[in-house]
Parts: sequence; structure tokens; C-alpha cells
Amino acid sequence: MTAVDSRLAENPRHAEHPIDPLFLERWSPRAFSDATISEAELLTLFEAARWAPSAYNAQPWRFLYARRDTAHWGTFLGLLIPFNQTWANRAAALIFLVSDSLFQPPGAEKPAPLRSHSLDAGAAWASLALQATRAGWRAHGMGGFDVERAAIELNVPPSHTVELAIAIGRPGERSSLPEALQAREFPNGRKPVAEFAFEGGFAAQG
Repeated sequence: MTAVDSRLAENPRHAEHPIDPLFLERWSPRAFSDATISEAELLTLFEAARWAPSAYNAQPWRFLYARRDTAHWGTFLGLLIPFNQTWANRAAALIFLVSDSLFQPPGAEKPAPLRSHSLDAGAAWASLALQATRAGWRAHGMGGFDVERAAIELNVPPSHTVELAIAIGRPGERSSLPEALQAREFPNGRKPVAEFAFEGGFAAQG
């Protein structure tokens, strides 16, 4: 049994309704092994993201990445807040997800605002995370990074938004984490469907 399998056994997730087990297997650990990821393996994750749905098929997502022990790794790791650096430094790759807030409407002369750019980028991130799980990798999304520095140091164009940082790695041992994080290294639960899915709209306010 792998480290990640044992953690699922210790704290199993349960679906209320029939779904593919992949959705329960996907979670966001912080404990990574020292495994490296090849360019081809990383491109497979981006291939999955490529096929995410988007408004007008605008595909506004952009992925900026660095693999560990390569020239850009220090820059990417340094953009994370210190707390995230303590565990993400063992990741095989770090990715920044960026979305373009403009798109070219069919037949239009100028780009127009794309209201759903962040939502569509999120769909691409979910696809990447599920593909990573299928391939034996784990993906952990992070909001804890210096947004302004990321935009500057990664040369992000003005119309783009830096959405998320992502750590990719093979699952590792919980004991590799700082002690304070070890107790949190389990798949977490979710709200019941009844708390977020409402037939006919929200209930009338009293």
C-alpha cells in the first residue's frame, strides 16, 4: 500500500451519489517524495487541461512552470509564501495558472472582456488535477503566493490574472512534513450536496 493509499484508508471519503472513484481519490497532500517529473509527463497534465470547457472556446488559461533543479525553480519557489515553501520545496514541479481576461469574439475587430476567464481557468486546473491523480501524481493548489511579484517576475501581460500556484509531486511520507502539518495530511471531506444544489433557485428570504 502506498503512502497516499494508506491515508485514504485511514480517512476514507464517501460519496452520497454514484460517481467515478477518481473524484474521491483526488486530494491535495503536502508530503511529496523526491521523485522528479519529466517534461513529457508534465505535458500530459497540460494536455488534459487543454480539453477543459470554456466560454466561446476562448481557452483563456495559461500555465507557467518550472521543474525542480532547473534554471527557473528558484524564482517559482521564491514567489510562494514562506509557509508553502516549507513543503513545496520537495515538489517535482511548480506551476502558476494565469488567465486572459480578454478574447477575440468571432467577427469582431477588437478583443472584448471575457467574464468567465477565471471560471474557465478553474476548469482547466480541475482537469489537470484529475489527470495528475490518474497518473499517480498529486497536485496541490495554493493561493499563498506574492501575486504582484508573480505578475512582474513571470512577465505576465497586463490583461492577464495570476490565479493560482500549483505543486506537483509523487506522494511521500507524512513524516517528511513539519510536525505542525503532519496531523493535517489527510483527505478532507465536503459539504453535503443539499447545501449547495437548489432546485428552482435560492429559497425566498424571510
